[in-house]
Amino acid sequence: MTNQTYQFFATCPRGLEHLLADELNAIGAQAVTVTDGGVGFSGDLLLCYRANLESRIATRILWQVGRGRYATEEHLYDAAFKLDWPQWFAVGRNFMVKVTGVKCPLKSLEFATLRIKDAVCDRFRQAVNSRPYIDTKEPDVRIHAYLAAEDYIFYLDTSGHALFQRGLRQASIEAPLRENLAAGILKLSGWQPGQPLLDPMCGSGTFLMEAAMIALDIAPGSQRSFGFEKLKNFDEAAWKKLREQVLNRAKAVTFQKIYGSDADLRAVRISKQNLQEAGLLEAVQLSKSDIVDVPPPAGAGVLVANPPYGVRIGEDEELAALYPKIAETLKRKFAGWNTYFLTSDLRLPKLMRLTPSKRTPLFNGPLECRLFEIKMVAGSNRKEAQNKEKNDA
Repeated sequence: MTNQTYQFFATCPRGLEHLLADELNAIGAQAVTVTDGGVGFSGDLLLCYRANLESRIATRILWQVGRGRYATEEHLYDAAFKLDWPQWFAVGRNFMVKVTGVKCPLKSLEFATLRIKDAVCDRFRQAVNSRPYIDTKEPDVRIHAYLAAEDYIFYLDTSGHALFQRGLRQASIEAPLRENLAAGILKLSGWQPGQPLLDPMCGSGTFLMEAAMIALDIAPGSQRSFGFEKLKNFDEAAWKKLREQVLNRAKAVTFQKIYGSDADLRAVRISKQNLQEAGLLEAVQLSKSDIVDVPPPAGAGVLVANPPYGVRIGEDEELAALYPKIAETLKRKFAGWNTYFLTSDLRLPKLMRLTPSKRTPLFNGPLECRLFEIKMVAGSNRKEAQNKEKNDA
């Protein structure tokens, strides 16, 4: 493998860019720069493979293959035609083009997409007298074009499917939490392997699976394939060696003080099924329990929860009634615990009558949320109870 340096851009959920930069720095990325929605960096192909395999936060690793200025769709056609696409992937590979624009002056991103597709196909016709097919569902190769007000960047996607698709979760209930967002929240909470971790609204078990993989040093991409394997410069020997090294680092699966529960028996069963199929069931203890009844599994630890959002009619009122009950449980049982709630419902702290020490803006897909950090200080609730007794007397 050559040590040639390439430019890359790693996308991630908004709000987690600095955590992604830390990850990339830790694996040896150069020139790491944080922007909204992702992190630019440079490195060789092996670093690109490692970022795909090991990043818990990234959504995609994009390889920059061209950039410049434009004003019209025809400028984009000319720019794409000049690039040597046949050098990067074979004509037998099908592909798709995805265009995103920020302050883009063009009237139609669809037309821009079409012109870039045409340019790629025309370049192949010129080079090999044949053109690759388009496949927007399961393409071998994904080309991304990013259009700003005057500048364009063309990328080849080295990830394939989004990196939060770990290849582990088989079943889910409605609106599951994305895996890379769950991993980011665990990092933001300060939780460390060996510390008790509880998710009392575990749903399909995303927090539990991410925590188990972190605790056992299992690379998030160890059970899946990647887009870079379909490119012409893919170095199979270097990839196999890297993958083997990373897989050998993983610890044997044993109980990791990770606890999950849910009031919905179906959710508990789905979590169990997902953990079992991922080979992680022994790392986690599961139970059916309502959040207002759940006992703390230890004297101190980290509680993370992604409460349901009030999407359907009537749910807002149900949630408004539930929050004070959760607060009562936390005060009564969870002194000494640091608790974290991800929600798009900004009423949560007010209805809980608890003051968050942090409110971190995060996005779960397109949905703007807050991660509320509420530290349940040991002793303070006892004083509250004593004051109440005095007042009652």
